[in-house]
Amino acid sequence: MEGPDFDLDFQPAHGEAVTVADGVQRITVNNPGPFTFHGTNSYIVGNKSVAVIDPGPEDEAHFQALMAALKGREVTHIAVSHTHRDHSPLARRLKAETGALIVAEGPHRAARLLHEGEVNPFAESSDIDFAPDIRLMDGDTVEGDGWSLTALLTPGHTANHAAFALGGTTPGDTGIVFSADHVMAWATSIVAPPDGSMTDYMASLEKLLGRDDRLYLPGHGGPVKDPAAFLRGLRAHRRMRERAVLERVRAGDSLIPDMVKVIYATTDPRLHGAAALSVFAHIEDLVERGQVETNGPPSLAGTYRLAPGGAT
Repeated sequence: MEGPDFDLDFQPAHGEAVTVADGVQRITVNNPGPFTFHGTNSYIVGNKSVAVIDPGPEDEAHFQALMAALKGREVTHIAVSHTHRDHSPLARRLKAETGALIVAEGPHRAARLLHEGEVNPFAESSDIDFAPDIRLMDGDTVEGDGWSLTALLTPGHTANHAAFALGGTTPGDTGIVFSADHVMAWATSIVAPPDGSMTDYMASLEKLLGRDDRLYLPGHGGPVKDPAAFLRGLRAHRRMRERAVLERVRAGDSLIPDMVKVIYATTDPRLHGAAALSVFAHIEDLVERGQVETNGPPSLAGTYRLAPGGAT
């Protein structure tokens, strides 16, 4: 099985409204980094009456770029995919300026309760002040003039992650999903407990594989032009990582740092901290499925072993 074919050839055009589909514009925040690629993508959906998807972080230049692109148009909805600080904080200012309703799955929360003594490594990245005007259930739809957005709840990267499927009055609008940080063309999504859950992430991949969409517009980087093939590649990549974790446990590696040294031997050691979180996410999933054992709740510092009969 092959992994996804990542596309790193993305021109962000920071601050410019770029048309990426019929009735859809993208404006990329100038906030590049190891977790944001060239920056966070905000999307404007519609023509006269519009929705803004993921307005982004508190960034004055980006706010001004959004307002310039929105000039002369009514903003009815602000859709937020999840509550990491590179996606949601600017929603509050945009609402105050336009009067639009903020819609999302809900406030920020971890995928599970923290264990005693555990620290959430992404706590500082979370927008804990976020509160939507309308909480969306799976399949809920908001509508504007010639467009609609249907919530596809896709937990995994965060517990409250949602993608949005675009519908409209013309055939060209159908088959587009704003996939946010769940599926991106430049890299795999970070799944880091307790903020995220590998069990949930894999289930969300399967959910999207049950659809027939033609284009994904993600939260970072360029479009995913063949979603079905790309999703299969992501699934294969995650399963490959899971097998690698099981192989290290079978070989006698009981600690996550030891597993990371082998599995990510060719990766910059400065990224091994993030890699350890990914291994931890797989370990949690394997413990939940009865393939790996540990004493007490799983943790980054835990000691792991194969469960009797759990992995062959």
